[in-house]
Amino acid sequence: KIHAGIMAVRGNAKHMNDIRRAGIKPIDLVVVNLYPFEKTAAMPRIGFDEIVEMIDVGGPTMIRAAAKNFRHVAVIVDPLDYPRTIAEIRQNGSLSEAHRFELAKKAFRHVASYDTAIFAYLSRLRPDGTLSPEVARSPYPDKLRLELYKIQDLRYGENPHQSAGFYREIVATSPSIASALKLQGKELSFNNIVDLDAALSLVSEFEETACAIMKHTNPCGVGLGETAREAYRKAFETDSVSAYGGVIGFNAPVDREAAEAIAEQFVEAIVAPSFTAQAQEFLAAKKQLRLIEVGSLRNYRPAGFDMKRVTGGILVQEWDVRDADSSEMRVVTRRAPSPDETLALRFAWKVAKHVRSNAIVYARKDRTLGIGAGQMSRVDSVRIGAEKAGRSLSGAALASDAFFPFRDGLDEAAARGVTAVIQPGGSIRDSETIAAADEHGIAMVFTGYRHFRH
Repeated sequence: KIHAGIMAVRGNAKHMNDIRRAGIKPIDLVVVNLYPFEKTAAMPRIGFDEIVEMIDVGGPTMIRAAAKNFRHVAVIVDPLDYPRTIAEIRQNGSLSEAHRFELAKKAFRHVASYDTAIFAYLSRLRPDGTLSPEVARSPYPDKLRLELYKIQDLRYGENPHQSAGFYREIVATSPSIASALKLQGKELSFNNIVDLDAALSLVSEFEETACAIMKHTNPCGVGLGETAREAYRKAFETDSVSAYGGVIGFNAPVDREAAEAIAEQFVEAIVAPSFTAQAQEFLAAKKQLRLIEVGSLRNYRPAGFDMKRVTGGILVQEWDVRDADSSEMRVVTRRAPSPDETLALRFAWKVAKHVRSNAIVYARKDRTLGIGAGQMSRVDSVRIGAEKAGRSLSGAALASDAFFPFRDGLDEAAARGVTAVIQPGGSIRDSETIAAADEHGIAMVFTGYRHFRH
């Protein structure tokens, strides 16, 4: 048993002072913050020896000893537990055994996670800190560790009959919905979170001010502009019917002018780096509307692996962050795209990466015109995207997330007025598709890789 009253071991000074000022009688309480190993290991340009120095030795020993003795000692390893602990001490003068037991369990989990993180990091390396040959051949570990904190229980999942919860990664290295600040509105639903994440991922593709309106993880429209309002207007005009009740993402601050334009429609949620005070004041009247602030997207890049759950297992892959530059766009037709067509193709290709397969995107250089998503037949996506446009597609560019298996997709696009196409290529009938493009005077480029999204 520890008889030292309150013992702070690398504890948060502010909260320890709060505890001391609580006016309590002596209590056995140990507060330990371990050296930040994972945070340090994730930092760029940190030397191997510096990372090894962040392996805490005495801290885990203190935590385990205190947690084992939970009937007499309370141990805190998470600053989030300070307020609740302080409140109980102030109210009762001591901590209940149930509270100490919960803290003990959390402490053991914390130490286990800490040790596992150290093993996961060191197991990939040689003694000199360089990657081992096995890791150089495959970045996927033999044993995959997932450590997440629960943010909240959700009202329900994709459907009301499904329960759900929302978790976040322990070490956040990029802006995300999981680490965002909700400024106003109802609780986020399961589907809100999925759509907000999709919107954030899409708008982060662009350096220009961009807006994406999402519905069921597919974009209804995407626009670029000098202002957030202009980008929103272009995105909304793509498919104003589907945009009803959607989720909107921006890669730039939302100001009063953009807020006024958005307020004309029913919107579930908006995610942006920030909202001006004037925008917040104006949107405050829409009390149900969720405003989600994520901070600057300058360093946006998904960390870790992209995962998909299947019954009995998990599929793991790297994130699809590839984007075609000019050197990868191989012209395969007699006519090369014009400068404006090239810009439109690049824009459409970025958007197509975020559309469910089979994906077809009609676009100008600064906006989508029509989107065909999630069809079993590519030619059906071509037709649906054109019908969604509801306007002339004369001179439009078209992006296809995978190759055209037959020339019928090109023929359908040409009939709609398309003059430039971007696609991966790689079909055994590429020669037929190229011939069709040449017949219609379409400029077509191959990227050499696809953007399937299931």
